Amino acid sequence: MILIFEIFRMNVNMASSQIISLKSLWISLSIFFAVCIIYYMLSIPKTDGHYIYPIDDAYIHLAMAKNFALYEMWGVTRYKFSSTSSSPLFTLLLSFLIKIFGNNNQIPLYLNVAFGAGTVYVLNLYFSSIFYKVKSIVLSVLFTLFISVLHVQVLSGMEHVFHVFLFALNIFCLTRLENKKAVFGFYFSLALMGLVRFESMFYFAVLASAFIILKKWERSFYILLAGFIPIAVFCCINYQQDGYFFPNSVVVKGTKLAFDSRFPHQLKHIFLDNFLLNVSFYKIGFFPILICTILIYRDFKKKKFNDAVQDNFILMVISLVMVCHAMFADLKGLFRYEAYLLTGFSMAVIPKVNGFIEDSRCYFKKEKAISFLIIINVVLLFYKCFSAHFMLSEGGKNIYEQQIQSAKFLRTYYNESKVVANDIGAITYFTDIHLLDTAGLASLETIPFNENKRKPDLAFEHFLTGYALNNRYDIAVIYDAWLTVYIPKNWKKAAVLKIKNPVTVAEDEVSVYAVDPAGETELKQNVRKFRWNKNVHVTIVD
Repeated sequence: MILIFEIFRMNVNMASSQIISLKSLWISLSIFFAVCIIYYMLSIPKTDGHYIYPIDDAYIHLAMAKNFALYEMWGVTRYKFSSTSSSPLFTLLLSFLIKIFGNNNQIPLYLNVAFGAGTVYVLNLYFSSIFYKVKSIVLSVLFTLFISVLHVQVLSGMEHVFHVFLFALNIFCLTRLENKKAVFGFYFSLALMGLVRFESMFYFAVLASAFIILKKWERSFYILLAGFIPIAVFCCINYQQDGYFFPNSVVVKGTKLAFDSRFPHQLKHIFLDNFLLNVSFYKIGFFPILICTILIYRDFKKKKFNDAVQDNFILMVISLVMVCHAMFADLKGLFRYEAYLLTGFSMAVIPKVNGFIEDSRCYFKKEKAISFLIIINVVLLFYKCFSAHFMLSEGGKNIYEQQIQSAKFLRTYYNESKVVANDIGAITYFTDIHLLDTAGLASLETIPFNENKRKPDLAFEHFLTGYALNNRYDIAVIYDAWLTVYIPKNWKKAAVLKIKNPVTVAEDEVSVYAVDPAGETELKQNVRKFRWNKNVHVTIVD
């Protein structure tokens, strides 16, 4: 009888736990996607009834996906190879969906909704094993989602939601490696992660190193294989096509060490500019790392080395990955590149400070320092959501008035012409232009002048002058500020397109040039004839 009673009690508890988990899942999904829907609805009236992504980069993925699906060309134009996508797997997935469902520019949004829902599901599973109250689970899930501003990532149409989903799945499986299904999920998510964002290599290296410390050599070896083999295969294919191992964006924007006279300056840039003196690091990674440091230090004082490492494994890994990311990748104000890390920090820290979630008053009395740091992170969450508000409410409008209008103009008068540009997403997706990208993301010819964050100079001006002339380019649509004073002198400025309240665009003005002086008069006439959006202030340059 006692045994039967115990079995019955366990079944009741299990059923009760499942009900709690299901309830918290639906609450979390409802709140998160309600926020997404509100911003979606706010954006549409400002863009003539069409949803426009708040970042032009989303259209780079779409342009490449379209060209690969329809013309079997991996590039932003259908005419030649260009390794422009920083997320080959995400772009390939978009291409597959375009092949099936047709060329619909809303596919990235639908895909992100699916990955967003998957992320909520994984987080809910994870926190359901830590908390036994719906309120605690929901608070933990929502904190994780909004500290990483995942609603922005969903509506931006970029690959970061996919990356966060894989990262959350990987950590979930990492905590359950005694389960065979979890082992498969762990290695499978590792294999995909690197082709979604190349910053994942920091995670692979740190994770493998941490297992080496625990003398788990075999697991470390398999982590390196699963993470780096897919990247190595892509790099070999990419190198055969254009002579670079990584996509152009990584080559141009990434930190590259050169062991010459510039080495001391590069070290200063890595450790000071990118890391210690980077304001974004203190908005994003400093306080989570501080919490992790305190928790790890306490355990190392009380426990043996291996036990302390084992008990603080995820805290240590995520903290070290954040440091690597800050030094060698990008920490920016829009919080998209580090969304996966903020998700990881939440999954690592919340189980260690679960008392704050369950009874904050009592926890604060016992743990004032940790509680204070948690409150700072909550304040940063609201700051990030406040910044995200302007991006989501005005970003689509910015892109519609600047990039989409430029694309419509080119499609109307210069659809298959040779165009020089330096913000290339919408104008390549919505047109069939031949492109010279001055920023180096889509044109191999300009990479040497942009590599390792090199600034424009006289040599670049001479190159642009000669190359555009010899290859008979027609017009240029560029940000003057990106080329500063090094715009070719033989280009004739025909018009300036200006918008108000720039939030997600690089500059408020785009200049239109006649690269071929013989076409200057016609270009001005076309600018006058085109029906620009009412919010675009057009100035014809006489």
